[in-house]
Amino acid sequence: MGITSGIVLFMVIWFMTFLIVLPMRIQTQGDLGKIVPGTHAGSPEHHHLKLKAWITTGISAVLWAIVASVILLEIVTVRDIDMFNRMDVPATESRDTGE
Repeated sequence: MGITSGIVLFMVIWFMTFLIVLPMRIQTQGDLGKIVPGTHAGSPEHHHLKLKAWITTGISAVLWAIVASVILLEIVTVRDIDMFNRMDVPATESRDTGE
């Protein structure tokens, strides 16, 4: 895994984690009873976006380290998930040609 693919993997994990963390512990205007005229009752009053971004970064770093180590240590490879045996035999393994 190269640097670019590592960064892309981290960003994908970060955004997926952020979308999960974002709705947690949100206080809406309807919950607090302070609905501003012209807004929806489900609009957030206190969203704590900066704290959620830091929490997301910490969780993403741990998840990225796990996924990156699985990829780099080749615990699971593409060949392991090739159910229909469509991939060619690796060059390191010798083919049985019958000679």
